[in-house]
Amino acid sequence: MPIPRTRFTANIALLFPDRPFLDRIDAAAQAGFSMVECHFPYDVPLDALSARLDAAGVRMTGINTRPGDPEAGDWGRAAMPGKEALFRADLEEALTYGAALGVRGIHVMAGHPAPGDFRQAHATYVANLRLAAERAAAHGITILVEPLNAVDRPGYFVPRIDPLAEIVAEVDRENVKLLFDFYHVQIMDGDLIRRFRRHLPLVGHVQIAAVPDRGEPDGGEIAYGAILAEIAASGYDGLIGLEYKPRGDSTAGLAWMDRLGIG
Repeated sequence: MPIPRTRFTANIALLFPDRPFLDRIDAAAQAGFSMVECHFPYDVPLDALSARLDAAGVRMTGINTRPGDPEAGDWGRAAMPGKEALFRADLEEALTYGAALGVRGIHVMAGHPAPGDFRQAHATYVANLRLAAERAAAHGITILVEPLNAVDRPGYFVPRIDPLAEIVAEVDRENVKLLFDFYHVQIMDGDLIRRFRRHLPLVGHVQIAAVPDRGEPDGGEIAYGAILAEIAASGYDGLIGLEYKPRGDSTAGLAWMDRLGIG
């Protein structure tokens, strides 16, 4: 049975890139989406963002913690020893936005620990994820962790899904889950359907994009017809984030959904 369009959430960090951020909410609504997700909403005052979402009849479903200072080696700070206080500030900011907007999941970004610092980074990451789980539970929010591939994000602490699943099991908190992004997993490991099946009990969110260009999912090397059929049959009942870079006009590009038989 096809996955209904109501299960898809438009990532407005990447979609509708020709428009200012707040205008992308309206564009998503006009394209038929009732849900959006994004990366970093923090440059927009919370009241302005909430008002725009309400006016459009759209819900924000997911956000990330701040990346920190990329020039200082940050891309998130959850696995960065010595930056625990900064991480806690990032977390509280994300929870403030998430609780106010009704967000379902917050992607807690790990960062780029110094080479050779794996053990300390690992311990820091586990401790910070447990803290995040405790703080998020009060708001009914799931903490999401995602592997970011080493081609796009060299040096990221968790580039592969299998070791990240082991960390989630170690954290052992009900509201800490995997963000299974088929784009990143394909680049690093492949064998997508078997990996998705293996990790399904830990999956809290899914994202899709073509490989290698990260465009609309009906192009590239991933057979998304088969992937979406697997998701539909798997029992996974969460959302599917459209985190791709449109090859042209975002709205016209959504014809891929019809071509893949999405209901």
